[in-house]
Amino acid sequence: MGRVTERRKVIRIRDGAVSTRPDTLVAEEPLEIRLNGKPLAITMRTPGDDFALAAGFLVSEGVLAEQKDLRNIVYCAGATYGGTSRSSEAESGGGSNTYNVVDVKTAPDVAVPDITLERNVYTTSSCGLCGKASLDAVRTTARWPIDDTHGGDAPPVRLDPELLAALPDRLRAAQRVFDRTGGLHAAALFSEDGELLDVREDVGRHNAVDKLVGRALQSGALPLSRTILLVSGRASFELAQKAVMAGVPVLAAVSAPSSLAVDLAVESGLTLVGFLRGASMNVYAGEDRIALRAAASQG
Repeated sequence: MGRVTERRKVIRIRDGAVSTRPDTLVAEEPLEIRLNGKPLAITMRTPGDDFALAAGFLVSEGVLAEQKDLRNIVYCAGATYGGTSRSSEAESGGGSNTYNVVDVKTAPDVAVPDITLERNVYTTSSCGLCGKASLDAVRTTARWPIDDTHGGDAPPVRLDPELLAALPDRLRAAQRVFDRTGGLHAAALFSEDGELLDVREDVGRHNAVDKLVGRALQSGALPLSRTILLVSGRASFELAQKAVMAGVPVLAAVSAPSSLAVDLAVESGLTLVGFLRGASMNVYAGEDRIALRAAASQG
């Protein structure tokens, strides 16, 4: 796993018995994201998939939308990654990824935000804004409508609740690092048939989503129409924003959504499902994509 996990000594107490043993912990380190050489943001993350994380972050910020928007990404210490290649030894955990600063270089025709000294800490377009301003910001920067048909003749996405109910177990089975540490969030991308397309883990749930979206950008798969994004925790406004910016029609979470996440889902046409546990779930928006059975008639 490389730098994804670290070992620490722990004093273990079980039923009054005390012992000392090594424990596996998830790694957490800062990542500075630079845009065309200028510092843009800092996030705490689990090392690995750093280039995808940076690319996905810039999708959610409205800077990148297509593979051609990305020229390349480099570690400032020298390791490089072309925007169209798939991976490198450093990125895949081969042992040479020891850097915490990446520089994203965009294509010449990509409009970039005005980077000022005030924007030198971790931020997103939702930070410091009121609810209405946050919704307006996503509305004006989203590149794609939430489109079930992807511009073709396919019928709209329609999901059985039973399919949704099966997804958390599939996500959990794919969480390799969580099994060792118990300390990671996860995000997974599924097809409308329930096929697991990709899964990423990170100490931050927003980072896990950025890694998914960044990998999709790098492979030319955006927008992520006709997919389901599942997150292991709650559904915040930030995660709903990332889903909308990537063109995802369905966001599901095992925990609760926030009120602003629901507002964004309603406004954008996103289907938002919360408390997805076992056969139970709450549908907060976009219920037309869920194949709801008719309620039992009352006597």
